[in-house]
Amino acid sequence: MSSERPWLAHYPAGVPAEIDLNEFSAIPDVFEAALAKFAGKTAFSNMGKSITYSDLDRMSRDFAGYLLGELKLKKGDRVAIMMPNCLQYPIAILGVLRAGLTVVNTNPMYTARELKHQLADSGASVLLVMDNFGNVAQDVLAQMPGVRAITTGLGDLLGFPKGAIVNFVLKHVKKMVPDYDIPGAVRFRDTLTLGRMHTLPKVAIGPEDLAFLQYTGGTTGVSKGAMLTHRNLIANMQQAAAWVGGNAKMGEEVIITALPLYHIFALTANCLVFMKFGAHNHLITNPRDMPGFVKELKSVPFTAITGVNTLFNGLLNTPGFDQVDFSRLHLTLGGGMAVQRAVADKWKQVTGCTLAEAYGLTETSPAVCINPLDLREYNGSIGLPVPSTEVCIKDDDGHLVAGGEVGELCVRGPQVMRGYWQRPEETAKVIDADGWLHTGDMARVDAQGYFYIVDRKKDMILVSGFNVYPNEVEDVIAMMPGVLEVAAIGVPDDKSGEAVKVFVVKKDPALSADAIKAFCRENMTGYKQPKHVEFREELPKSNVGKILRKELRDPPKAA
Repeated sequence: MSSERPWLAHYPAGVPAEIDLNEFSAIPDVFEAALAKFAGKTAFSNMGKSITYSDLDRMSRDFAGYLLGELKLKKGDRVAIMMPNCLQYPIAILGVLRAGLTVVNTNPMYTARELKHQLADSGASVLLVMDNFGNVAQDVLAQMPGVRAITTGLGDLLGFPKGAIVNFVLKHVKKMVPDYDIPGAVRFRDTLTLGRMHTLPKVAIGPEDLAFLQYTGGTTGVSKGAMLTHRNLIANMQQAAAWVGGNAKMGEEVIITALPLYHIFALTANCLVFMKFGAHNHLITNPRDMPGFVKELKSVPFTAITGVNTLFNGLLNTPGFDQVDFSRLHLTLGGGMAVQRAVADKWKQVTGCTLAEAYGLTETSPAVCINPLDLREYNGSIGLPVPSTEVCIKDDDGHLVAGGEVGELCVRGPQVMRGYWQRPEETAKVIDADGWLHTGDMARVDAQGYFYIVDRKKDMILVSGFNVYPNEVEDVIAMMPGVLEVAAIGVPDDKSGEAVKVFVVKKDPALSADAIKAFCRENMTGYKQPKHVEFREELPKSNVGKILRKELRDPPKAA
């Protein structure tokens, strides 16, 4: 076994080769185990307000009661959640799961086009949306009468008078809440009151039931729902918990959650793993406000933080960050995009804590590899495969490559998704007959079993840890009457790792870069929008007329 999995010999002390898949059968079981031990401890805090594990139990039960008792949803129905990090989020997620329903995490920055696709594709029955994004939801729900709406304000659970002040300032001072009108919408606070009147029935939830439809571009442009079962998420929680367990103190961890909970990294690593440890999860609503973020860090005695390279880089370049108290910080985990050596080195220098890089995918719930947490310094690797996980490197014909050679990273394990929602042909493209998930990432492995990402096979662009698919960007820009042809690629960017660059052949000579960017702002969320626009007379193509993005990324050298 160890010859097939050389990494086992290099596992940190105490980390098992295999995890116990049968300890929990569904995610609510994980919460109930935490509740039994940590009922009175703080579970989540946000904007100065905290809720205990008991509060989370009561409110999530009330929300589940509303969904089943008032809305009469049936097991397996989908509930979409469109919010930034706030106290309502974990309450809603847990309520949906306790009711035997499926969570559809929805990026609150979605445009109407993107939101409509996700609601229609998932067949969501309900949309829970924050007021800030109500105007987008209003336009979409007007065309989808079957979807019921629940709305909430950022301040709604912060108590009086703070909550009322937060809501007033957001709407009338900062102008961050546009007017909207969604007929029949119910306020989140009212759902809790109504749900309290219903006894929550005992819903039989099994390991193979769907917990999340987590949308991703996968390997092509259309956004697809990765079907993540309770077993998938629990397996990955157990894998990651085994990895960090030797470093974590039960009931004493305080983790900073700045990555959005709709992103699989924060959902599993911060929510589930640290819930098992009875941790206090400190939610950051707007990490883009770096001065405000640093101010919060100064007031929280945190022990752990997760993030993407751009987040760590942003903090390091914000005045005052070096004055934060890092004396309790023992875990920094970076994922979602490649961690840059310069950032990792500076993080260690400023905080005294090694920035350990991890690797995962939406399709793997997400963790595949993590570096040992007792690592002295950044090593350029994505780490070792987590317990109960097989990882190998294959060539284009599906054969294993020799050690040290570059090929496609493939993964097999209990955390690998069931497939893409209602897309069997797309599933068959990425999961082969032997159960190996083909990631599309090019990698190599060394003799100790450490894996290194070399390049990406697919054309995906990675902006601040978010996948951007050229097909989608091209499809949107191609809708402009003045555009003849368009191709999108990723180019290096100091702030976001990569940025989107588009090459456009004009149909209308008056077409400008500003007009293209304005059109994209209306139709795509921020990280997908092109930062660079270059006009060309023609685009490079293959002999069958396919645009060759590779030649735009790496122009052939002149003879």
